[in-house]
Amino acid sequence: MADATAPVPGAWDPLLRFLRSASFRFALLFAGVFSASAVLFALVLWFATAGSLDRQTDAALRTDAYGLAERWREAGPSAVAEAIAERLAADVENHAIYVMVDAAGRRLAGNLDRWPSEAGGDGDWSVALVMREGVQVEARTYTIELDGYRVLIGRDVEEKQRLRDLLAEGIAWSAAAAALFALVGAAVLRRALEHRLRPAAQTARAIAAGDLSRRVPSSGRDDEFDRLGESMNAMLDRIDRLMEGIRGVSDSIAHDLRTPIARARAKLEEALADAGDADALRAAMEQGITDLDNITRVFEALLRIAEAEAGARRAAFAPIDLVPVLADVAEFYGVVAESRGQVIETDLPERLDVVGDRDLLAQAAGNLLDNALKFTPPGGTVRLSARAGARDAIEVAVADTGPGLPPEERARAGERFFRADASRGTPGSGLGLSLVQAVAHLHGGDIVLEDAVRGAQPPGLRVAMRLGGA
Repeated sequence: MADATAPVPGAWDPLLRFLRSASFRFALLFAGVFSASAVLFALVLWFATAGSLDRQTDAALRTDAYGLAERWREAGPSAVAEAIAERLAADVENHAIYVMVDAAGRRLAGNLDRWPSEAGGDGDWSVALVMREGVQVEARTYTIELDGYRVLIGRDVEEKQRLRDLLAEGIAWSAAAAALFALVGAAVLRRALEHRLRPAAQTARAIAAGDLSRRVPSSGRDDEFDRLGESMNAMLDRIDRLMEGIRGVSDSIAHDLRTPIARARAKLEEALADAGDADALRAAMEQGITDLDNITRVFEALLRIAEAEAGARRAAFAPIDLVPVLADVAEFYGVVAESRGQVIETDLPERLDVVGDRDLLAQAAGNLLDNALKFTPPGGTVRLSARAGARDAIEVAVADTGPGLPPEERARAGERFFRADASRGTPGSGLGLSLVQAVAHLHGGDIVLEDAVRGAQPPGLRVAMRLGGA
């Protein structure tokens, strides 16, 4: 039969979680700092009061001893005995203690009945119980020896001891109160921390449960917790955009790749049905290979975009001069432009130093030129320019003389597979600007789209890739 009094498994888990919690550690730290401050304050108070009284008593005894030693040098034992009698007569508070004995131990002067056994030798300090006029008192004493004679100088410290005990009692009560306040303060601090962190924890739990629309509310204080909430919200917004992008990519892949796949399948089926015609079979196979190559290029572009967005290529960053890279890209696409009757103009400085991925930057610049050439009519001009901006920023821009892009569609230009209505008939997958934007973000920048020539018809399009300077 099981023991009913046996501890339930996990019964101590709440206590263990509490002891391991950050709020408990912060509260314990607060209590420790508060208690240490209280102890330091008590030590300072003790040193300034009880310690000051002891120092004053010792200074008075030392001065008195020097005075008696001076009288000894002037007139010998009789003068010291007279000085002791004078000082006892002038002691209104009855705190002074003196005794003078000769080499044989006979009492010569003072108000003590005998020499105390606790007293030491020359220059020794002691706290002793002495008999003064038949009454036992506690005294602080100092001993001097004068050519075989000994003189004990002391002060009654019972009143000071009572004051010291009273002060110690007050400090003890204060320490108890300080400990209580430290515990209360620690509990209040713990509750305050839990209260401020509760919205973030609730938001995290809701998101873990699947509600990605939840955000950490702001208290309006603009403190560290609000800034933490803003950072979490920015992270969640970023995650939400990435999730939307993934859903959009999935839909776009299903839509955009279905056509070339279906076309390749139809061509192959047609060739299979007419297998006797070698030319038709060869044309179908070539068309299928072309469609599959286009599909492969789409997936390669998606992989490069994913690498750039994930920062996987940041390890390949190195200092480079961007001008030769842009010049090589312009020269490569110059042949394409010439075949279409177009012109590529360049406006590049002598040198542009940047830290980045050479291949990605070259590909991004190539995508900008490729897009511009697609939408520039024959005889048109594409202009590639680069310049250094403020705070070490660099801008690479490509402007064309094509139809341009309406303002309402520019915000979506960096989305994957997005294609404006006017470009549906133009070859491409809608991933060019997506890759450029990913490369810009990887290098701490962004892309900006605007009219190439304001007020002109057509206005053309200017795409500026800005790197760094954020």
